[in-house]
Amino acid sequence: MRELLDVALGAAEVARGLMVSRGPGVVTAKGDRDMASEVDYAVERAVREFLRERTPEIAILGEEEGGSADAELLWAVDPVDGTANFVRGIPLCGFSLGLVRRGRPVVGVIDLPFLGTRYHAAEGLGAFEGERPVRASGTKDVRDAVVSIGDYSVDEGAEVKNRVRLELTGRLAANVQRIRMVGSAAIDLAWVADGKLDACVILSNHPWDTAAGVVIAREAGATVRDLDGSEHTMGSGATLAFAPAVRAELMELIGDVREGLA
Repeated sequence: MRELLDVALGAAEVARGLMVSRGPGVVTAKGDRDMASEVDYAVERAVREFLRERTPEIAILGEEEGGSADAELLWAVDPVDGTANFVRGIPLCGFSLGLVRRGRPVVGVIDLPFLGTRYHAAEGLGAFEGERPVRASGTKDVRDAVVSIGDYSVDEGAEVKNRVRLELTGRLAANVQRIRMVGSAAIDLAWVADGKLDACVILSNHPWDTAAGVVIAREAGATVRDLDGSEHTMGSGATLAFAPAVRAELMELIGDVREGLA
């Protein structure tokens, strides 16, 4: 794990160099209100080359160029998580790289170049921001909790999917201290790990969005679940991460919303 973590950290250096030295360039539509910049493609290609040279036996799954999600061991690459922020010059965006073994993330690096921070973790070795160990918050009362919610849906069936998001936003607003929408799943999970957020609720995601953040959050002591409360895997349809003491109450609130809209 330490050797593979070193590889992931090296890949983050490659990604950071490209993100900070180049503007977004041409932005390509990928679907309804979804996009990729030239830097998304450039980072993914450079990172793929870096990983193939150092770990040729490990499969690669990337947001922009795909790959097999069924390999027993694979790198999951999100070259720019938060592209909509990146193209508008909003610094809440970054590079995310996770190593997934049999559906469970075991190594993760999240680099946030415009915030000057880099989070990393490997299973059993703890979670860090740079050299500083990070831990999930000790918040005990949901009314003191700051909770982020992932972006609303913009793809096919968005109106139906967003009914749940809107209802959940309303329920959270009535029960927690503050709600945040950061626009990056990687940052959501990293900040739960670092105690900046007490929970995050990401209701649609892909392995490249969350692989790194899930292992970082777990190693920091957070609980990570699917929407139904089951253990989170790379096949999960949602990613919920909680500081330990607020997990049960927030899961109950989320469950009530699901039942009401079923």
